[in-house]
Amino acid sequence: MSILINEKTRIIVQGFTGKIGTFHAEDMIKYGSNVVGGVTPGKGGQKHLDLPVFNTVKEAVQQAGAEASIIFVPPAFAADSIMEAADAGIKYCVAITDGIPTQDMMTVKNYLRRFPKEKRMLLTGPNCAGTISPGRSMLGIMPGHIYIQGNVGIIGRSGTLGYEAADQLRMLGIGISTSVGIGGDPITGSSFRDILEFFESDPETKVVLMIGEIGGPQEVDAGVFAKDNLSKPLISYIAGLTAPEGKRMGHAGAIISSAGEGAAEKVALLRELGVTISATPSDMGKTVAEVLNKM
Repeated sequence: MSILINEKTRIIVQGFTGKIGTFHAEDMIKYGSNVVGGVTPGKGGQKHLDLPVFNTVKEAVQQAGAEASIIFVPPAFAADSIMEAADAGIKYCVAITDGIPTQDMMTVKNYLRRFPKEKRMLLTGPNCAGTISPGRSMLGIMPGHIYIQGNVGIIGRSGTLGYEAADQLRMLGIGISTSVGIGGDPITGSSFRDILEFFESDPETKVVLMIGEIGGPQEVDAGVFAKDNLSKPLISYIAGLTAPEGKRMGHAGAIISSAGEGAAEKVALLRELGVTISATPSDMGKTVAEVLNKM
C-alpha cells in the first residue's frame, strides 16, 4: 500500500499548458503517474501532451474522473485554483506554487473548513515538492529516480532535504512507502500530525522520518501525537541549529518568533517525547537504518 496516491489515482494538472506545468506534467507522465488531463481556462477542448485540456476543474472531474490535482498556477491566482479544486470534488490537491500571499492561504483554510470532514479535500503545500509513492505515482516535482519502493514514510517541510534523505536511503538499499512534502510556508494545507495519521494506518510503512526546521510548533505537536497514537518509530531531523533568532531562513515559515520554535528547543522536546533524533542531515539515512535494524 501507500498513502494519498497510487498507480490508479487519476491526476490533473492545473496550469497545464504553461511552461512549468508542461515540464513537470511530462516528468510525471514519464514516471508512470496516471495523468488524465489538465486545466487552463480558455483552452478547453484542446489537446496538450496528447491529453485533454479543460476550462474548469469541474469539467475534468465530470469528464475524466479526476481525483487528484497539482497546482502550477501563479501566486496571485493559486488560492482560487485550490478552492476551485475543492469545490469540484477533488480528493487530494498538491500546491507547488511558492509565494501565495498569507492572507490568501487563510482564506483557503477557512473555505476548506466549510466542507464536512468526509468531503473535505486534503491539501498539501503550498511551496512544497509534492508527494511520491515510489514505483506507483508521482504528484510533484521531485527527481523520481532517487526514490525506491520500501517501508519508510517521509514527511518534510523542505523539498531538498527530502531528496537528500531519499538518496541516502537508496544508497543503503532502503526504500520508501510514500514521501510527502507539506511545504515551507507559515500556513499550509496539512501538518506533520495530519500526515502521521495516514502513515499510522498504512501497513506497509514501518518507520516514519519527519524532516522539520525552525519556526512554528508543528514538529513538537507531531511528537506529542506520536507518543500516544503512533505505533511505529518516529525519527526526526530538525534543520536550523545555527539560525539566528528573528531571521528568516529560506522558507517563509522558518523564522524563530517565540519560545519553542528554535531547532535546539525542538530537538530537546522531541527527545523527551521519545523521538529518535538525527543530529545532522548527513546522518538521516544512517539513523533510519539503525532504527530498522533494531526492529
